[in-house]
Amino acid sequence: MPDKLHKTKGIVLRTVKYGETSIIVTLFTELFGVQSYLVNGVRTSTKKSSGKAGYFQPAAMLEMVVYHNELKHLNRIKEFKWAHLYKYILSDVPKNAVALFMIELLTKCLKQPEENSELFHFTEDVFLELDESVGTVMANIPLFFALHLTHFFGFRIDDNYSSTKQFLDLQEGGFVNEQPHHPHFLEMKQAEVTSHFLKVMQTEELEDIKLNHDFRRNLLLAYETYYRLHINDFGVMKSLPVLREILG
Repeated sequence: MPDKLHKTKGIVLRTVKYGETSIIVTLFTELFGVQSYLVNGVRTSTKKSSGKAGYFQPAAMLEMVVYHNELKHLNRIKEFKWAHLYKYILSDVPKNAVALFMIELLTKCLKQPEENSELFHFTEDVFLELDESVGTVMANIPLFFALHLTHFFGFRIDDNYSSTKQFLDLQEGGFVNEQPHHPHFLEMKQAEVTSHFLKVMQTEELEDIKLNHDFRRNLLLAYETYYRLHINDFGVMKSLPVLREILG
């Protein structure tokens, strides 16, 4: 089967060095889902290659022309340019910490190289909103993203919170009226705030959810536990300790 050329957008997930001058970059692409590409000559100091490696930082959003062959685990990129050049995400420390958390979470969830344009556009939109966000909205985006990402993988929390269902059972993924007989649950304000996050449709609504540093950190830990309960071999989020320290 010959390699065909396709134009697609992609979000950089990770990059590893290959040989003296090349890289292997893994992207979440709009057309093909998760794909890995060999990119030659981007790590040389020649004038032609100068700055090209900067295109492949995690969370970078690229417009590409790629060779695609479903039988190959490693394809090639023919052309690449910015699909969107962030103002802040790649240089601002707090926003970059949020972006790296989102990338790590997405990477842990994406197991198969299959197209999921709805998920791609959701992720793309949240990154664009993150780049423009400030204060409370920026600090709440990791919580919003973590909760709403679950929708695309089949374990979204059922938002049935009420005055009689004030415990969030993280194993079952829903609110219940009695304390579960296991340690994986949220109660009181943590459960109520989670219900608020589940109702948010636009990131600007996050401005209305005011949380202190410790409360937000504890919710992030709880949501990590939720993922660990529902995704095999999820492991530990390496970006989470940094994010928890940075977000006030």
